[in-house]
Amino acid sequence: MITVQNTIEASIDKVWDFWTKPEHIKKWNIAIDDWYTQDVKNDLRVNGKFQYKMAKRDGSLSFDFEGIYTNNESLSLIEYKLDDDRTGQVRFEKIADEVKITETFEPTKQDSEKMQEEWCQTVIDNFKKYVERI
Repeated sequence: MITVQNTIEASIDKVWDFWTKPEHIKKWNIAIDDWYTQDVKNDLRVNGKFQYKMAKRDGSLSFDFEGIYTNNESLSLIEYKLDDDRTGQVRFEKIADEVKITETFEPTKQDSEKMQEEWCQTVIDNFKKYVERI
């Protein structure tokens, strides 16, 4: 398993909304500068589907990052299963005036674990910047 985390200076309600609402996900879900999140569908219910359409800015490549939610404890935990059967979870822990986000997920076999950890850490770092800026 790979684990990444960050602490956000914001209320738990704001962090949860910005993590789960498509209009916000599209703005922070970026790991590499020449890619972006083109479209987001997010049904947060248990067995609800999520789909993030990722695309290169030049239009040359795109892919769907998708799966289903297996557990949702509002303001504290999201668990998911990706279409390739890998699992993951995101924990939200309120600590005073901050929220600690911890994401743990199964890595793919095709890419190095170090690269996947760096990619996911960049996404969570972008989330922190986005939430704290708005």
